[in-house]
This record gives sequence, structure tokens and C-alpha cells, in this order.
Amino acid sequence: MGYVKTAMLMAAMTALFMGVGYLIGGSGGAVIALVVAAAMNVFTWWNSDRMVLRMHNARRVPPGDRLGLHALTAELARNAGLPEPKVYLIETPQPNAFATGRNPANAAVAVTAGLMQSLTREELAGVIAHELAHIRNHDTAIMTVTATFAGAISMLANFALFFGGSRERMGLVGTLLMMFLAPMAAGLVQMAISRTREYAADKAGAEICGHPLWLASALEKIASGAARIDNHAAERNPATAHMFIINPLHAHKHDSLFATHPATENRVAELRAMAARGGQSAGVSNPRMSASSIPKTGKQGRSGPWG
Repeated sequence: MGYVKTAMLMAAMTALFMGVGYLIGGSGGAVIALVVAAAMNVFTWWNSDRMVLRMHNARRVPPGDRLGLHALTAELARNAGLPEPKVYLIETPQPNAFATGRNPANAAVAVTAGLMQSLTREELAGVIAHELAHIRNHDTAIMTVTATFAGAISMLANFALFFGGSRERMGLVGTLLMMFLAPMAAGLVQMAISRTREYAADKAGAEICGHPLWLASALEKIASGAARIDNHAAERNPATAHMFIINPLHAHKHDSLFATHPATENRVAELRAMAARGGQSAGVSNPRMSASSIPKTGKQGRSGPWG
């Protein structure tokens, strides 16, 4: 059902983009808008990982790192049936994480220093499993495309005032309304897609690590930290907020229309219900992980929570 909803929302985003192009330049404008969108999406899809990682000053973590991130990620990637992604560390005290890349073979998982310092290794396994679920579900590519569409629709809507065709079709008032309503509609669709994919990644991530409660506990800690600690790189690049496991900009209490993420309380409730149903390892080809089987991760400086 999640993929059907995502496909419908993606179709709505495409229709909105072409509709704005038509209002500006008629049928020719719609075709031009579609061609421009396709070109932008190809460029962004191919370069998304490098662009996003650069925005957040992410540093590549080498294999055999003392933090044990590679060993943990490799074990979880095997459980998920994925090639091991590249691993990055972001030097910010806010606990958070995201995945990026155009496909599973060219993917990366980035975690913050704050995440490493505040979670147990079981909770960290739950978070990385969630990000690997995004990679396996190709959500990283989907969200890159929707973000590009949303930005392009906003750009087109702002151009509308300078094109005579749109004023002739809608009048000045209609053109001004489109300038405000079209970007808002695009943003709403983008947020709805993001929320849908987060629920799906929570479920798949819990299956990958085999313990829904590990991820549930991590989400509560991350949400608490994100509400108190600023992420300056995310504030400078708010268009990337939907990529993080928890909104890095501010905490949402409800699944409102304007939320990029579902409410943490709702996500935790779903994971606890999954654990209660005994759904720990459904759909996983490899045996589920136990706490003792998680590769050890080293302390990070003086504040790492494990040995």
C-alpha cells in the first residue's frame, strides 16, 4: 500500500509541474516543463549523494575504524541483502542520521557525532537498519526526485508573473495566487511522500535488525536531542530535512500536513505493536541479530556510551 500511495503522490507532483508549465506557456509550456524536470532529475539523481554529503560537511569513515561503524553497517547490510554502503560521520552534536545515493550500489549512510555519543550499540543498529531500509526501498532516489520537482515548481511559479501567457489565462490575481499555492501544494505532496516512506523504513528496518524496540528506543532519544540541539548545516539547507530519520529543524507533535516526518510517538507506537505481534524477523532471510552478535563499537572520545 505504501508504494501505491507513493506512486499516486509522485503522479500528482508530475501533474502539478506540467500544470504550472501549461498555465505559463500553454501546451508548449507543459512539454518544456516536463523536459526541464527530466533534465534536472537526471542531474540531481546522479549527483545527489555528493551534493548532500558536502552540504553537511560529512567525513568519510575508513574501513576498520575504531568506532566500529563499518563492522556494524556491514553486518546489517548482509541481513538486508545489500552491498555495504559507504559510511560517513557528521560533526554535529545533534543525534541524527540519513541515507543518500542513487541506488544500493552507490549508497551512503551518514550518522552524526551526537548519535554516536547518545545511543547504545543496539539502538545504533536500529538506526542504521532504518537507513539501510531506505536504500533497499530506493527511497533515497524517490526523495531526491520529489525534492527536485518541488524546487522546480516553486521556480516556475515565481516566473509566472513575468510571462504574459499566464496573465492572459488567469489574470493578475490568478497568477499571484498560483505563485503562492503551487509551491505550497508541491511541498505538501513532498512531505506526504516523506512521511509514507518513513513508516515503511521503520518497519523494514525493524525486520533487518530483528528488534523493533531497538529502533523505537533510538527514535525517542533522537527526537529528544533534535528538539534541544541545533543542527546548523541542516538549518542552512532546510530542503534536506526530509532525509533525516528525525526532522533536524524542529519537532512535530502531530502528523500534520506541513510535517516532513510522522510524529515520533506514532512511529514508536507502530514499532511497539510490531514487537508485540512477534514480528521481529518477518521477511528477513538471515537469522535476526542478538545484542551479543552486534559488532563492538568503540568509545568516541570521553562521551561514548559503550566500550
